[in-house]
Amino acid sequence: RTATAVKAFESEVGSQAPLNFWDPLGLVADGDKDKFDRLRYVEVKHGRISMLAVLGQVVTKAGIRLPGDIDLSGTSFESIPTG
Repeated sequence: RTATAVKAFESEVGSQAPLNFWDPLGLVADGDKDKFDRLRYVEVKHGRISMLAVLGQVVTKAGIRLPGDIDLSGTSFESIPTG
C-alpha cells in the first residue's frame, strides 16, 4: 500500500532522481491528494514568509527604519535595535 501511495506523487513537480518523491515522516503515506496539495500550499506560504523575514533583517541592518512610532507610548522604530 505504501508503494502505491508513493507512486501517486512521482509525477509531481519537485519529485526528481535519485530520491523521487521523498516523504520521510509519512505525512501523505495514504496517498491523499487533497492533503498533499494542502501541505504543498502551506510549505510555499511559509517559504514566502521566511523570505520576507530575511529581507526585513537585511533592510534593518542597512539602517532603514519605518518613520513614526511603533506604539502609543511613543517608542519609535529607530529606537529598537536590530536582531
